[in-house]
Amino acid sequence: MIHQQTLTIPARGRGTIEITGEVERIVAESGVRVGLCNVFIRHTSASLIVCENADPSVREDLERFAARLAPDGDPMFRHTLEGPDDMPAHVRSILTQTAITIPVSAAAPALGTWQGVFVWEHRTSPHRRSVVVTVMGDG
Repeated sequence: MIHQQTLTIPARGRGTIEITGEVERIVAESGVRVGLCNVFIRHTSASLIVCENADPSVREDLERFAARLAPDGDPMFRHTLEGPDDMPAHVRSILTQTAITIPVSAAAPALGTWQGVFVWEHRTSPHRRSVVVTVMGDG
């Protein structure tokens, strides 16, 4: 059995947006009891992470770390067509993930106690992000 839905995620700018609940809902609607859930973001300047969802300072620290690795306006970058955050957003996306696969067990994503699924927006301006969730397995 295969089930697929696309989520549209509004991002207000750089930062994380938790989508764990939406992924759980799609898995539940799929009818799959045991299998895999693939989450894929269709962009090159945003990414997906599985991260602690209890303490937001974890994600704030990740943002500060990413800013140090790929700072906006770094003169090393030639690709600046969409502004000083353009190439740093691409670097951040490449260093993280555009797809995550989560086991499905007992008709739910088999995430750990403190794990959540997040879209990590790397651009500073608002965007609408498309995330494809595909659930495969046995009912």
